[in-house]
Amino acid sequence: MKAPKAKKINKLLEIHNDKRNDPYFWMKERENPEVKQYLEAENAYTDFVMKDTEDLQNDLYEEMKSRYKKDDESVPYFFNQYWYIVRYEDGKEYPIFSRKYQSLENEEEILLDANILAEGEDYFDIGSISVSLNNDILSFSTDTVGRRIYTIFFKNLKAGEIYADEIGNTTGKAVWSNDNQYVFYIRKDESLRAFQIYHHELGTDTDKDVLIFHEEDETFDVNVFKTKSLEYIFISSSSTNEDEHRFIPANDVFADWTVIQPRTENLEYSVDHYQDDFYIVTNADGATNFKIVKTKVQKPGIENWEDFVPHRENVLIEGFEIFRDYFVLEEREKGLLQIKIIESKTGNAHYLPFSDPTYTAYIDINLEFDTHKLRFGYTSLTQPSSTYEYDMKEQTTRLLKEQEVLGGKFFKENYTSERIWATARDGKQIPISLVYHKDTPKSESTPLLLYGYGSYGHTVDASFSSTRLSLLDRGFIYAIAHIRGGEYLGREWYEDGKMLRKKNTFFDFIDAAKYLISQNYTSPKHLYAMGGSAGGLLMGAVMNYNPELFNGIVAQVPFVDVVTTMLDDTIPLTTGEYDEWGNPNQKEYYDYMKSYSPYDNVEAKNYPHLLITTGFHDSQVQYWEPAKWAAKLRDLKTDDHILIFKTDMSAGHGGASGRFESLKEIALEYAFLLKVERLKMTL
Repeated sequence: MKAPKAKKINKLLEIHNDKRNDPYFWMKERENPEVKQYLEAENAYTDFVMKDTEDLQNDLYEEMKSRYKKDDESVPYFFNQYWYIVRYEDGKEYPIFSRKYQSLENEEEILLDANILAEGEDYFDIGSISVSLNNDILSFSTDTVGRRIYTIFFKNLKAGEIYADEIGNTTGKAVWSNDNQYVFYIRKDESLRAFQIYHHELGTDTDKDVLIFHEEDETFDVNVFKTKSLEYIFISSSSTNEDEHRFIPANDVFADWTVIQPRTENLEYSVDHYQDDFYIVTNADGATNFKIVKTKVQKPGIENWEDFVPHRENVLIEGFEIFRDYFVLEEREKGLLQIKIIESKTGNAHYLPFSDPTYTAYIDINLEFDTHKLRFGYTSLTQPSSTYEYDMKEQTTRLLKEQEVLGGKFFKENYTSERIWATARDGKQIPISLVYHKDTPKSESTPLLLYGYGSYGHTVDASFSSTRLSLLDRGFIYAIAHIRGGEYLGREWYEDGKMLRKKNTFFDFIDAAKYLISQNYTSPKHLYAMGGSAGGLLMGAVMNYNPELFNGIVAQVPFVDVVTTMLDDTIPLTTGEYDEWGNPNQKEYYDYMKSYSPYDNVEAKNYPHLLITTGFHDSQVQYWEPAKWAAKLRDLKTDDHILIFKTDMSAGHGGASGRFESLKEIALEYAFLLKVERLKMTL
């Protein structure tokens, strides 16, 4: 079976006196039958190329699935007289949401069974659920397409009936007023930007819903939330570098909204409330790594902000939690997350002790103020995700739950993790987290999968994956390159990998790969790379710059047509991301983007083996970006390496829905890596 060959229709794109011809521009026509024919032809070709791995894929799927506890449930948390639990039943794909009144010994009340709602749907996702303060009404939202456009429904928990109220085209979030009569929700515009806040009175026609706030600046998104104290409802309006928050009392939906601090260039802040004060995380006054300030509710403006936790040059503040007698900080220092406990009366402080060389720790769900118990999460590359309860008064820790890894083959002591530092070409030190089976040697013949992301300040921390064991047990080393563009080493690490410094992200990944090779962890014949979304952009860029470094690459839902996408303000995310990538309507940014955009820089040369994946309903990275990229690579590449392109015709950016369906996607990716590795080993 021959690889599909996409037709070409010349499309001249011109701006800044620069002309680009895009012969695959026609693939944007979602309703064009030829588009689906091409995608289906690529899917058929993928199936053909991977035919010899069908048994392997099935083995991988069953192997990964067997590690999951089939009748698993979350750690219960207590809120407003009820214990809330999310659980799964054996043989079912979707969660069941339930609660128990006052005691876990009491009878379970099922709030929502997503398995029933998902019947007959190719794709199904619950956006969020929220219970009214009187505990009588449930709001929940669903998406049956995969474009992250949710419809909100309401359920009478006493009668078990679904109300007629139905609110479409939302983000899925609903925030209840304290009188149990109104919900605030967020609408999306044509480009899927969250841009309006409405409130809806239960039992009324949704056409009569009241527009509360309209964000007219296309570079800003909006959100709505209630403070932990339940006393205030906030509307936030945010761009990459600016925030603006306004609030009303949660028991008066008709009150006038008060702005905390009007949007100011490069001023970021987020807010929570306790007693008479607002607590604010902000970068005001040059606090690059953020600080925490306090201000009276009656005097919210920046002129009244007083430092509570000062800025520190080498410590990034990532979050906090307020209790009656304690203040808990989530910090990041030298790449590692720390949890700091501060006693309010004395100011005495201590850190929770963590011992792994690389790990993830975070403040979990803590909905009560009047308690000295802190719930936190912890995981590492060798430690399954665990939830703990820490007594801040007694300084003792109790394990509430550790993720079970079934199958009888997983023992923590059989795996080793480490963190090493590579030197980038400009002298910066790049952290790399690694994990491997203790019996796996480090050598030039050892296969190694290097993962990266490096955008939006999102940090890929070292965490456990039961599915990853299928690679580790077959002799792979797994590594994460904590490259610039994320915030692993603080806010400056992010700033140094965006806009006109975006190439640092790509060069860091390449230099990390070269370091791993130089240290004899692997060699180019056995080195693989993986990344998704903006990490897919990373994949496209590094294989344009240094294709000889990698034997194979997996690019998941890759953002690869950077220039054309960022010039199209009708596409979701575009206008809101000018502060991340730059605005190509300005020549300086256009030229810079064009110099690294993977699609624009495909050349007639050898490339690694390549698996590209996407979802037809993807709202974040439109399917046509990877489709065009695959077609152009097929046309120009000079090697005979595998190039396969798989489109999930019923999914979006997050892939297949359901608890286990997504494992089939991972099985395909792992089978591809193992197939290519075997090919290389037999040459």
